[in-house]
Amino acid sequence: MSRISIDQVKHVANLARLAVTEDEAKMFAKQLDDIITFAEQLNELDTENVVPTSHVLPMKNVLREDVSKSGLPVEEVLKNAPDSKDGHIRVPSIIE
Repeated sequence: MSRISIDQVKHVANLARLAVTEDEAKMFAKQLDDIITFAEQLNELDTENVVPTSHVLPMKNVLREDVSKSGLPVEEVLKNAPDSKDGHIRVPSIIE
C-alpha cells in the first residue's frame, strides 16, 4: 500500500497551481513512495558514533592570508598617469 495517495498528490498539485492528469498523479504517487522508502533505509544505519556535521566535506578558507606589503614606488605609478602634481594623480574636476 502506498504511503502517498493519488488524492494527496492532486491536492498538493492544486495548492501549487499545477495541472496533473490522472496518469501523472499515479506516477508521482509511486515516485514519492519510492523516495520515502529510500529515505527510510537511512534509519537502518548505525549512526551512534558519527559526529553531526553541517557539511559533508571539511570547510576551510581558500583565501590567502592577508599580509601587508609595500606597494609600487610613487614615481613608478605617476609615470603612467596623464597628469600629476606633488606626488598625486590629477583628475578633472567633476563638481558643478
